[in-house]
Amino acid sequence: MKTIRIADMTLCRADREFTFKERLEIIRQLDRLKVDSIELPEIKNARTDILLVKTASSFVKNSVISVAAGSSDRSIDDAAASLSAAKQGRIRIEVPTSPVGMEYFMHKKPDKMLEWVKYAVAKAKTLVGDVEFCAVDATRAERDFLIELIKAAVESGATSVSVCDSAAGMLPDDFAEFGGAVADAAGVPVGVSCSDKNGLASAEAIMATRRGVSSVKVSVGGDTVPAETFMTLIKNCGDSYGFTSTVAYTEMRRILTQINWIVDGAKNENSTSSSLSAEDSGIHLDAKDDISVVAAAVAKLGFDLSDEDNKRVHEEVCRVAEKKVVGAAELDAIVASVALQVPDSYKLESYVINNGNIIDSTAQITLSREGKTYQGVAIGDGPIAAAFLAIEQIIGHRYELDDFGIDSVTEGKEAMGSALVKLRFDGKLYSGKGISTDIIGASIRAYLSAVNKIVYEEHNA
Repeated sequence: MKTIRIADMTLCRADREFTFKERLEIIRQLDRLKVDSIELPEIKNARTDILLVKTASSFVKNSVISVAAGSSDRSIDDAAASLSAAKQGRIRIEVPTSPVGMEYFMHKKPDKMLEWVKYAVAKAKTLVGDVEFCAVDATRAERDFLIELIKAAVESGATSVSVCDSAAGMLPDDFAEFGGAVADAAGVPVGVSCSDKNGLASAEAIMATRRGVSSVKVSVGGDTVPAETFMTLIKNCGDSYGFTSTVAYTEMRRILTQINWIVDGAKNENSTSSSLSAEDSGIHLDAKDDISVVAAAVAKLGFDLSDEDNKRVHEEVCRVAEKKVVGAAELDAIVASVALQVPDSYKLESYVINNGNIIDSTAQITLSREGKTYQGVAIGDGPIAAAFLAIEQIIGHRYELDDFGIDSVTEGKEAMGSALVKLRFDGKLYSGKGISTDIIGASIRAYLSAVNKIVYEEHNA
């Protein structure tokens, strides 16, 4: 019985941007599904993306965490840094291999691309033991050169290879022959990624596995092998044709439905209190908008502010809008900064975070209130989750985390990190903002800011 390896690339979709919270939840669900590897895109924001991978590394137990690199030296270093705490980590060296792709995206001729692949794979190998070489547009490459590249990558340390039919230019039989030829030449496990533009991606992939291919890249949504279709195909046909996978089939439908809900940005349309994401809100404010327009935009995001707070928000929007259009993300930050400003019921005294790839993440938080100090200790799925749980332990209440985002405010080695937290309590949305050179500290401060607003309003109702 042949085991087909499943690599999920939902988080690599070019047509969908995910929040920090959404990415962590998708990773958590994929690990429960027991896919063989969870593929993440190249590190773009060193602070937030590396933190994301490190946070995911603390709770991913079943799957390999695979991070893309290959466009530069820095991309390889960042990928390795992000995987430092992973139980099973992999760097994917992804490069175009067609003549046009090499010239347009990498500005390299074939001989220079060959040198770069050797160098990039060898460097990645010194940093992380598991390295995958990915030929992005392999079906449009010159066959002899593609095989030469693959052999060079393997000689330089690649432990697996993937080839992609991104153009959807082959029928299943022809692609199976192509994948089989690569598998015969590579000498290491070979995977495939197939475009579903023609609706044939699953057929291409399954036929390629019958010709020697070992793994298939799937996705929830997007233009590649549909995850549920392919997994169901293995489940239904595996006994007859001699193949299986490690996927937890009893949970497959529930987990994929949950991921699909996240991917589609689904909200409960019957709920009057559900908030819109920044991407879907359609908010564009300028300095000419009056207070009623701004208040309507604030309500559209899910906030229920007093007249005084709406006035403060309007004034700040007008100030910011003199320099730029205020979208949903900016309005979120403005509400967190100027609305419902209250005395601190709880103040942060100290925090200690322990995190690693062989221990559970723990947080020890010390808060003060009215001259007394309180301490909470908690274990969580990552350092930030542990810190939030420790705060909840101190205050004796667990609030619904509606959204959480982090970003860089400044650049450089000592860059400031900004965190925005939205909590929902009793049907109402409260937001808090925190800034620190330590992104975990910024997240704790943002969470505490939102908690203080809830506590103040609850005690002064």
